Amino acid sequence: MNFSNITWLDDKGHIKPPLYLYLILVYIARGWCIFIASLTQSSDRAGLVALFYPHKSDFIMALMAGFGALLVYGVVIAERKRSPIWVRPIFGQLKWVLLLLLSIDGGLLIERTINSHYLYNWSMGLDALLLFWSLIYLFKSKRLSYYFDDWPKEQRFPGKV
Repeated sequence: MNFSNITWLDDKGHIKPPLYLYLILVYIARGWCIFIASLTQSSDRAGLVALFYPHKSDFIMALMAGFGALLVYGVVIAERKRSPIWVRPIFGQLKWVLLLLLSIDGGLLIERTINSHYLYNWSMGLDALLLFWSLIYLFKSKRLSYYFDDWPKEQRFPGKV
């Protein structure tokens, strides 16, 4: 018997969000992570941002694409609390929202490649690899699929008729 799936469940019997979902969200919102890290630099705040995003337009596009990941994170937090109930239809479509965000990130990667005149850069190579792995995980992970199906459409609340 295989009891490895029991670690997927929380105290209430709901499937916990996979760690890789959080890592994908951090990957998509990496522009925000770099922005927050740059705020800790008192001497040269723009230097850290320029290290990862040489063009200002790339950084602004990364912030806009990462905003969607912050919204998805908010939906995941709402699912953990099982409230508000109006988030339920959005939660059922998170797989496609994540696909859209990863596609936007892929478009930004192509734009960065064009802006660098097709010269290979380790950061772009790593971004492409993480994008590829994220797409594979999004469609092949059984745990992620079970997690997206865990919030039932009609949920009974104790004390309500």
